[in-house]
Amino acid sequence: MNSLTVKVMVAYVTGMVLTIATLMLVFNGLSTLRGPLYFDEDIAEFAEELAEQLVFDAAGQPVGLSKKEQQRTWMYRLLKDDLAYRLVDASGRVVLASQADDAFWAAAGPGARRLRQGHFSFEYAGQPMRGATEVVERDGRRWYLQLAGSGRLFELFHLEFAIPFMGVGMGIFATVLLLVFGVCAYVMLRHVLKPLHEVSASAAAISPRSVHGRLQVDRVPTEIVPLVDSFNRALERLQRGYKTQQEFLATAAHELKTPLALIRAQVEVLGTGKGLEPLLQDVEHMTRQVQQLLLLAEASEVQNYAFAPTDVGEVAREAVDYLHRMARGREVELALVGGEDPVVWMADRGALFTLLKNLLENAIQHAPAQTCVSVEVGPATLAVRDRGPGVGPHQLTRMFARFWRGAHRRDHGAGLGLAICQEIAEAHGWRLTAELEDPGLRLVVTVGGSGEEAGAVRG
Repeated sequence: MNSLTVKVMVAYVTGMVLTIATLMLVFNGLSTLRGPLYFDEDIAEFAEELAEQLVFDAAGQPVGLSKKEQQRTWMYRLLKDDLAYRLVDASGRVVLASQADDAFWAAAGPGARRLRQGHFSFEYAGQPMRGATEVVERDGRRWYLQLAGSGRLFELFHLEFAIPFMGVGMGIFATVLLLVFGVCAYVMLRHVLKPLHEVSASAAAISPRSVHGRLQVDRVPTEIVPLVDSFNRALERLQRGYKTQQEFLATAAHELKTPLALIRAQVEVLGTGKGLEPLLQDVEHMTRQVQQLLLLAEASEVQNYAFAPTDVGEVAREAVDYLHRMARGREVELALVGGEDPVVWMADRGALFTLLKNLLENAIQHAPAQTCVSVEVGPATLAVRDRGPGVGPHQLTRMFARFWRGAHRRDHGAGLGLAICQEIAEAHGWRLTAELEDPGLRLVVTVGGSGEEAGAVRG
């Protein structure tokens, strides 16, 4: 019931049902009215219609009724005690008349004998009668058409024929009105709410990597525009804060590079004494942290990437060759599995190389001597596996956090390598996960993890 469409449709159906019910109650109340006014109006309308059906000859004398009206003369013949008409001239002489008895018009009394337009009433055969006089002018002469009918006859027509048929007609009209306007209201609501669905989809597509996007208000209903504008202003504030944070990180890392280089140069000038070796190691550790901070700042900005079809197997071979010396120094073997046939992904080649390099460095640091670290290249996956001690199941989700370091790492890394890999994977729309193996750990990159920017290129 929180749906706007459902609420509007419920309100529409409720309003329509109440309106139709009210109209039917009013109609029922009016249709059961049996006062003189009710009969007078019907008799007057009947008399006016009958006057229009009079036929005159060339001399201007009335000679009868039209052919259309003659088809209904049976009604006056069979109902002569309940319905009759006559046409009289100005002197009161009857010119035309139905087959009513002389007693019928005799009972009409003075009301009928007064030749003027209006109503009259009388009683005949125990039944109340209502009559009406209609003035007809022709060639300067005046005629008076008088029509009289019983209350029971008009009551029969209304209650047994007119009202039921009108009720059925109103029911059909109400049903058609409800269905047609209901469909129109539903289609209109779908049309009106379509821009809201589009804006909702645009808002759902905005992520920390696309805070530069804004919602369009061109087709949004006027009542919703302030909400969309407020959301866009919130995105602007978020973008400024995010940009300030990234600029601070990059600036701080840049500012630290020069002092660290100067410190290292001064330490090397002093010689290679026993007390200086730990100092050089600390300087190297800080330099590596600064470099990774810079790389993390760059990896966090999607606009730094240039996506193009890239052969994953070729990049994997380059990464293996690049780290071959490091692996050999730790007595670890590197192996490439797959990649003989071209496996092409949409990717930034430099970022993909950095991702593989960091994954391999992490695996080499945790792999025991005399073991193998393998790179597995598949059509939609890229995996790096080591045969080390691995991690606990509860640590799998923490591995990609910034500054997290494994307990079995053999160097003093900054703990940013896997965080950089996660940033690169998310920027490409990939999914980076860790899986426990026996023995070791397997880090897997899957194409189409979040379906944003890139994926496998299929031939």
